[in-house]
Formats: sequence, C-alpha cells, structure tokens
Amino acid sequence: MNKELMEALDVLEKEKEISKETLFEAIENSLMTACKNHFGKSENVKVNIDPETCEYHVFQEKKVVEKVEDPVEEISLVNAKMIDSKYELDDIVNVEVKSKEFGRIATQNAKNVILQKIREEERKVLFDEYYSKEKDIVTGIVQRYVGKNVSINLGKVDAILTENEQVKGEVFQPTERIKVYILEVKSTSKGPRVLVSRTHPELVKRLFESEVAEVKDGTVEIKAIAREAGSRTKIAVWSNDPDVDPVGACVGMNGARVNAIVNELRGEKIDIITWNENPAMLIENALSPAKVISVIADAEEKAAKVVVPDYQLSLAIGKEGQNARLAARLTTYKIDIKSETQAKDAPGFRYEDYLDDGYDDEEEEYEDDYEEGAEEALEDTQEPAAAEEDGEGSDE
Repeated sequence: MNKELMEALDVLEKEKEISKETLFEAIENSLMTACKNHFGKSENVKVNIDPETCEYHVFQEKKVVEKVEDPVEEISLVNAKMIDSKYELDDIVNVEVKSKEFGRIATQNAKNVILQKIREEERKVLFDEYYSKEKDIVTGIVQRYVGKNVSINLGKVDAILTENEQVKGEVFQPTERIKVYILEVKSTSKGPRVLVSRTHPELVKRLFESEVAEVKDGTVEIKAIAREAGSRTKIAVWSNDPDVDPVGACVGMNGARVNAIVNELRGEKIDIITWNENPAMLIENALSPAKVISVIADAEEKAAKVVVPDYQLSLAIGKEGQNARLAARLTTYKIDIKSETQAKDAPGFRYEDYLDDGYDDEEEEYEDDYEEGAEEALEDTQEPAAAEEDGEGSDE
C-alpha cells in the first residue's frame, strides 16, 4: 500500500506540479478529519508520516486516570499498564488508531479532503504560472467565439479576449494561432481567469523585444509608444551604444524585423523614430514623414507650435488628424500645426518667432545669402541696360 501511495504521489508531483510536502499535508489533514468524524473530536490526534517510505501512523494522546470519563481523551491505569508497565497516573499515552476502524462516511470525507487540497493546489500552481506572465505576450490558439468575446487556449488555461480588447475588423478562425498580451490574471474558485488584449500598446513593445535582439538585451531602448490599434503605431527608440543605429536595428535587414511584427499585427503601420531629449527635436521626429520648418516647444505648458511647408500640412496632420494625434501622444505635448501661410497670417502665432529657434540661424543665413544674391543679380541686369542707354545717347 505504501509503495502504491508513493507512486501516486510521484505521478501527481510530475503531472500537476504539486509538491510532495503539500500532498503529505493533505493526507495528514484527511486523517485528522476522519478521526474527528469517527471519534467526534481530533484535538488530541497526532499524525506521523515518513516522507521517504510513506509510512504513516495516527495516534491519540490519552491521559492516564483512575476512572475514565472521556474514552477519547482518557485511558485507565490498567489499560495503560497493559501497553507499557512504566505508565503512571497523569502520564500521556500514545494510542495508535488504525484507519481500518474508520467508517465509510469518515473515509469518504477523508478522501474529499485530499481531492479538495489537490484541486486547490492545482489552481494555485496555474495561477502562479500565469501571474508570472502578466504584462507579457503569449501565443494562444483560438477556440471559439463566446458572444462577442473570444476564448483562447493558452495551454493549461483558457483566456478571454473581450470585445473591448479586440482590434476593430480582426476576425479569428478556430485553431488559428495568435499572440496576445496578458492584461490581468485573477484567482477564482474555478481556477485562474486570464484577460488578454490585442490592442494594448505594450503588445507592440513585447513583439519588438521578441524580434529585435538589441531591444531584448537593452542596447536599444523603446522610450515611448503611441498606438491606434489596427491602423498605426509610432514608437520612439534610443540606442545606449553610439555604434548601434536604433531605427535600423528595429527595421532590420530589408525591413525583415519590422515586417514580421506588421504581419503579426495584420498590416498595422509602424513608424519608428529616434528619441531625442530635446522636445522640439522629438516633436519634429514624431511628425515624420512630414517635413517641419520649425518647432517652438514650451516645456512648462507641455505645448508646441509647429510650422510646416504649405504642401506638407495635410501630411503632418494625417488622415483624420491621426499623424498629429499620435505625435501628441508620443511626445505628451499638445501640438498646434500651421502651414507657413497660416503662421504668417495667424494672430499671436508670429512667424518671426520661429526664425529665432534652433536651426533658424541657418534659415536666416540662407535668406541673407538669397537676398544678397538677388541684389547682385539685379545690379548685373541693370548695368548693361544703363550702358546701353548711354550708348544710344552718344549715337544721337
């Protein structure tokens, strides 16, 4: 029997990942429960289990008295002497209890205690396993639609992809493998309840970590992410190694790395820009692919004024304002974008202000050179004309 019990414990430990110590505790509790059901109380019951051999013994601690009033907790001196002649009054005698003495109900209750403990530990092991994966991505297999939610098998548990966490327009087929971001793991009486997402910005970050070795080892750092799931994502990256191009590392050879992520996200566009501690430079990068003439960023107000060429205004704003909206989320700045013409005409939005900012010196030098060149060209065109007039006068 002990050999069979040991084999059963080994199987449970291997398949359910429940430690033997926990199982021995369950057996001990079950024997205590059986004693309580059989004798009416179990306060004086002790259980000894040998973890090496699975030998177990159940004892009742009984006090030696002259006259027994409570047979569960007391034993007469005569009976104690029959066990061992050394016992005297008020001594404590350990009387072994045979499990065969237990009735059917007591045995059934003991069995239920063991099964209950195994189920609890199994749920706890599953909860700990998936709780450790919270805020990470996993691969799951689509099971079925439950109303508007999707049930996804993660191996040992089924996760729930709610309607709010689904990308609009995405349709899944049963047995399809998809990557999901684990939002939350809750412990319930029926086991862990896992909530997953396909819309969370961190999903994109984790995908880059899995695809880009430099991101995983920390050489390239993802500083910020702004996402409109299913449509477009902007990420700002920074390299801790001056010899590593952060954008190039994320894009990969011929776009292999970023394309793998785009395919996983089913065609969602991804803009990768270089992070810059200078807010103005960061905003300029964030508005990519639009070209920017100048940026004035107010760090206290968390607001920025941007001037772009007239023909770039629609590109900077993007379809339905998406490009500007994502840039604002990425940089955490409120961005006011105007074309050159609008900037010159707008009250309180003086174009001259922009000519004092950042790279404006180059613009001023360019404008000065242009003006000087124009004046010289004008003089060159005027001199021959004047000479021609003088010539005509002399002929006359």
